[in-house]
Amino acid sequence: MANPLLDFTDLPLFDQIRPEHIAPAVDQLLAESEAALEATVAPDLPADWDTLARTLDVVTERLGRAWGVVGHLNAVADTPELRAAYNAELPKITEFWTRLGSDERLYAKYKALNPSALNTEQRQALKNALRNFVLGGAELQGAAKERYAEIQERMAALSQKFSENALDATDAYAYYASEAEVVGVPDDVKAAARAAAEADGKTGYKLTLKLPSYLPVMQFAQDRTLRERLYRAYATRASDQAEGDAKKFDNAPLIREILALRREEAQLLGYANFGEVSVAAKMADSPKEVVDFLRELAVKAKPFAERDVADLRAFAKDSLQLPDPQSWDWPYIGEKLKEARYAFSEQEVKQYFQAPKVLQGLFKIVETLFEVAIRRDSAPVWHPSVEFYRIERDGSLLGQFYLDPGARAGKRGGAWMDDVRARWLRPDTGQLQTPVAQLVCNFAEGVDGKPPLLTHDDVTTLFHEFGHGLHHMLTQVSEHDVSGISGVEWDAVELPSQFMENFCWEWDVLKHMTAHVDTGQPLPRELFDKMTAAKNYQAGMQTVRQIEFSLFDMLLHTEHDPQQDFQPMLDAVRQEVAVTVPPPFARTAQTFSHIFAGGYAAGYYSYKWAEVLSADAYAAFEETASADGTPSVETGRKYRREILEAGGSRPAMESFKAFRGREPSMDALLRHQGMA
Repeated sequence: MANPLLDFTDLPLFDQIRPEHIAPAVDQLLAESEAALEATVAPDLPADWDTLARTLDVVTERLGRAWGVVGHLNAVADTPELRAAYNAELPKITEFWTRLGSDERLYAKYKALNPSALNTEQRQALKNALRNFVLGGAELQGAAKERYAEIQERMAALSQKFSENALDATDAYAYYASEAEVVGVPDDVKAAARAAAEADGKTGYKLTLKLPSYLPVMQFAQDRTLRERLYRAYATRASDQAEGDAKKFDNAPLIREILALRREEAQLLGYANFGEVSVAAKMADSPKEVVDFLRELAVKAKPFAERDVADLRAFAKDSLQLPDPQSWDWPYIGEKLKEARYAFSEQEVKQYFQAPKVLQGLFKIVETLFEVAIRRDSAPVWHPSVEFYRIERDGSLLGQFYLDPGARAGKRGGAWMDDVRARWLRPDTGQLQTPVAQLVCNFAEGVDGKPPLLTHDDVTTLFHEFGHGLHHMLTQVSEHDVSGISGVEWDAVELPSQFMENFCWEWDVLKHMTAHVDTGQPLPRELFDKMTAAKNYQAGMQTVRQIEFSLFDMLLHTEHDPQQDFQPMLDAVRQEVAVTVPPPFARTAQTFSHIFAGGYAAGYYSYKWAEVLSADAYAAFEETASADGTPSVETGRKYRREILEAGGSRPAMESFKAFRGREPSMDALLRHQGMA
């Protein structure tokens, strides 16, 4: 049988790939990549861009694509067999990429390239490559170089184990609640919980720590004991505070080792700490600049956050007879106050957001603004619920994407976009390779024959991930290392995603994507106006929470001694910026996958940083909209050209200034969030 992982004729054969295919495919692709590396560094091979690309990049791109497919399946269709196969190959893959990135012979070839013989895209790719060689340890010698490689291999294993522990700790928990306990929980959530319990041969309602189950319980369940039970399970996941056998998933020892290794890596590379390594390839100039930015934002947001909490406390005491609210009460109080103040609930809104209709509305705004057409397409998929689409302009293919919307067992939580392949004018065939993306969410499934219903937050998440997808798919850059999201500074990569979220608050967009699940009626304008009035409800609290995560992350990677317990650092950050403090048993860091298993180490601030960029970019659309609120296609064209199509082919600040005509300002963000 031919190995489906080695078929690069078109799209991945997701439906045919089995765990037993992984090792032979990886071994073959690694052997080919080793041979290509040796051929590339041979003295007689000229230091010429196209020659290097044909000899090395063509081969290593196949390795990257195949391993990307395996990693993707590991995230969305985890099984014990797949996990074992993935983990068996991970050290070999890590070792090869580490060695490639630190090979002084290859570094010498790149240094010998003549920049004046390159086009603009290639020059930017070369600049990035030379920086990455330095950060990859190419200038280290002897024992230091060996130690650097050991650190990379160990860190890859630790990050994977962290992710597994977080997933397993989440999947392992279930509580079967009685009818009396779930009073107040929305009907569709109860129906799904009842069906899940029946599938397990149990009575009652199966409640889990997956967000489509957990969050509605915290927001709507009247039973305070039930909320406390689920909160405790959720807040202690993957920690020593978990109940009984679940302690085996404790991530604390992994965190300590990861932090120690990052500090050691930084010092090997000549930096004082990992924060400095992280920002070397970002828009921010230094960790201090990031910390100053976060603290300046905290000073502006905290008074609003304190007012939010005071409102919640007063309402809890006067209307809910809760004089001393605890952490498991805040979401419930927040939902009740929102209903009382704005006369609507999230549950009421959710009835209008049927997933297929929302998708139709999302496609409509994208098609209008960016002058494209989105069509259903066909491809092998990893799960029956996965859909596949193509994006075209004037009949020519720009890109394709998979959409995997639903939460299920064996699928990592959260939402993300990753790439299957990048746009690239291939040096081996001379053909243009079009980009392909994967958009992954974790929405609740439909029940009782009805389509899935999305909360407004879910809708925003979908638009967010689609923004990443557009950045990847609409690029017009032909050099794969700087096309789409590749080569974009990490703290600017969230600009297009957060930019798209703004459309979820535009009446002219929303009215086209809503239909009540029972009556088919669109969202009433009156309800939308209530949502808009409530848009900045608790914006202060949400902002300081993001600052708390971001500040903790950066201080952890700059000022914290890895030999010490990290919990006091988190406690100190909370004392500085938080307005509600979790109970002593809560262990947030143990599931902070973004920084311990997801590439955001000393970079979580990117979300707030890019929010400044995206709010300012969206302000350009507000300034140029027509009298009836229709976005300007001309502004859309300029945004597409200067931000999306440019990809990583130039510094993000240059792209922003090309679009906006100036550097970004914090004003639009504060105005959008009602904190001006």
